[in-house]
Amino acid sequence: MAEGNNKQLLHLVFGGELESLESMNFRDLDALDIVGIYPNYASAHEVWKSKAQMTVDNAHMRYFIVHMHRMLDPNSESKTAS
Repeated sequence: MAEGNNKQLLHLVFGGELESLESMNFRDLDALDIVGIYPNYASAHEVWKSKAQMTVDNAHMRYFIVHMHRMLDPNSESKTAS
């Protein structure tokens, strides 16, 4: 893929039930919900919001967006782009 505006900025959406509201430790790593990988923040955010709303009744359930492009290329200028 060409550099510049066409560069993929991959984002991972996943979630799971936390051990407590004060920690970031998951109760069961085998039960993590790996929702998917998305080509930009906007599409990842849309899916994240939907999954978070579906689990609103469970205070321990949390979904996250991981900026994979920042981990794959930590020296890239795209760090400021979402």
